[in-house]
Amino acid sequence: MAHFNIKVAVQKFGNFLSSMVMPNISAFIAWGLITALFIPSGFLPNESLAKMVTPMVTFLLPLLIGYTGGKLIHDHRGGVVGAIATMGVIVGSDIPMFLGAMIMGPFGGYVIKKFDQLIEGKIKAGFEMLVNNFSAGIIGGLLSILSFLAIGPAVDVFTGWLVAGVDWLVGTGLLPLTSILIEPAKVLFLNNAINHGVLSPIGVEQVKQTGASILFLLESNPGPGIGVLLAYCFFGKGTAKKSAPGAAIIHFFGGIHEIYFPYILMKPMLFLAVILGGMSGVFTLVLLGGGLFAPASPGSILAITAVTPHNAGAYIANFAGVIVAALVSFIVGAFILKTGKQSEENIEDAAKKMQEMKGKKSSVADVFASDPGTMPTNVSKIIFACDAGMGSSAMGASLLRKKVKEAGLNITVTNTAISNIPVDAQIVITQEELTPRAQNKVPNAYHVSVDNFLSSPEYDSLLARLQDDGTDELHEIVEDAEEKVPGVREHSIEPGIDEDEQEGNELLREENVFLNQQFANKEEAIRFAGRALVNAGYVKESYIEAMIARDELTSTYMGNDVAIPHGTEEAKKDVLKSGFTVLQIPDGVDFDGQKARLIFGIAGKDGTHLEILSGIAVTCSDMENIEKMVKATSARELMDIISVENN
Repeated sequence: MAHFNIKVAVQKFGNFLSSMVMPNISAFIAWGLITALFIPSGFLPNESLAKMVTPMVTFLLPLLIGYTGGKLIHDHRGGVVGAIATMGVIVGSDIPMFLGAMIMGPFGGYVIKKFDQLIEGKIKAGFEMLVNNFSAGIIGGLLSILSFLAIGPAVDVFTGWLVAGVDWLVGTGLLPLTSILIEPAKVLFLNNAINHGVLSPIGVEQVKQTGASILFLLESNPGPGIGVLLAYCFFGKGTAKKSAPGAAIIHFFGGIHEIYFPYILMKPMLFLAVILGGMSGVFTLVLLGGGLFAPASPGSILAITAVTPHNAGAYIANFAGVIVAALVSFIVGAFILKTGKQSEENIEDAAKKMQEMKGKKSSVADVFASDPGTMPTNVSKIIFACDAGMGSSAMGASLLRKKVKEAGLNITVTNTAISNIPVDAQIVITQEELTPRAQNKVPNAYHVSVDNFLSSPEYDSLLARLQDDGTDELHEIVEDAEEKVPGVREHSIEPGIDEDEQEGNELLREENVFLNQQFANKEEAIRFAGRALVNAGYVKESYIEAMIARDELTSTYMGNDVAIPHGTEEAKKDVLKSGFTVLQIPDGVDFDGQKARLIFGIAGKDGTHLEILSGIAVTCSDMENIEKMVKATSARELMDIISVENN
């Protein structure tokens, strides 16, 4: 378990480093092109244009990294403070401060984020802009001084050690041995920490001095991967052999290295093929003097060609490095496949394993996705599943249950957490990111993936198939809760009502409806909703972080401009009683590329929240109701829309 946690931590660290560099790759390429073309030894020497080279690598690139790092932590405000802090390490050093920017950018974002959380709700109206501007300026200025006096010199020394280490490896001819670490690290998704944390910063320094760096090719060389895929094309079996040609094209010309990882995971002995291929490629590059003038992103043959120095020797060296790596990897891979156990490889299982190792949705996993299963006959049960079984699945189940009733189908629709899906489930509906987990839980069920729980076309498609299969007897099977969705009533103690019923009336109170809100990002909005639940006595303080964690696991955006942040399954113990909070955000807040204008923060205990959640789901499935709620001028008016539409 400790080993797994370390691997996950390294993955997250590497992905974070990558997230600072990758959005700015175009700037690296622009600088690399100007360097390759206009320096005295370039393709088109030009003394005037060459003056841009040093300022770009010294100021532009580190500032972009620092801003991006801060923005990842605390949006634009964090980016500004991160850039200010980064300026200190730039001025305090004589080398390009990429490592310093990767430190001070996120650190600046983190400090201003903590400051904003500390003063949240404590600034008098009218003074917000004054406090925001001065706090960012003062904190940024102090951090820039710190980075100038301490961080810059420390990174300068550390970079010197790294450069000396690389020079030693090159001088002793040991650089090819780095493939022993890099090639397995790629498949285990640990490469970003090595590539963006060490290789790229040193590579940029080498380009500044010599015009090219071999370090940019240590990880991006597509040769080892294409060799393994070609071996599968000729000597593989079953679906692995059939899918290998397409994967080879995607990998070699598209630069998506991730696509060949499942093929190696099916036969771990193939790690030897990519390691030997990588070593052979690096040896060839060292021997012929290969290298790039900027990072190749993505790592395709086309990208490598674009950032190869414009001279015949460089093209020959780089292409030879790719070809030799591919040949060695192919020969070793073919031998392993030919002499190994002759069974049909399961590429889908390997792809799922790869996605689990990555710890998040894979960009290529769908390439290997199999049929969702066989559509069962005589369907009597449909299960909606999500991580906690508290929010998104309950809303989706409510909508589909209503459609099932209207269609007259003899089918029950319920919701649950993925961990509690019953073994006899016939049809399971989940968000796309969670489908692999659901398939692992009940592999024999028919699985449906949706990306919009409030208005997915998959619902009508599924109902059409169920009706065509002859399961459309007129019969109403709907939970009692769906017979009549209760209205939302005022928070008051009514005579003759016991405590349990009164608790139901407290699910949504007027004081927990917040109109005309504005948020910089979704985390800020989720924290506001969580704080409202805490203040209302619905949940413990720790539930707020669980809401953030749940949204990171799978977006809580439901479609139709609605998000329903709630805690993870583990956080159910932090719920004191069921309740809701509603945030009206007329201008919207970004939820992973989607705009949420209504946010329903949810705390569910023992299913007592499902009735009102069902009503919210049905109401929000109609965009006309969404517009009414977004334009509501009072909490009572918004609550009445939910009540009126569902009574």
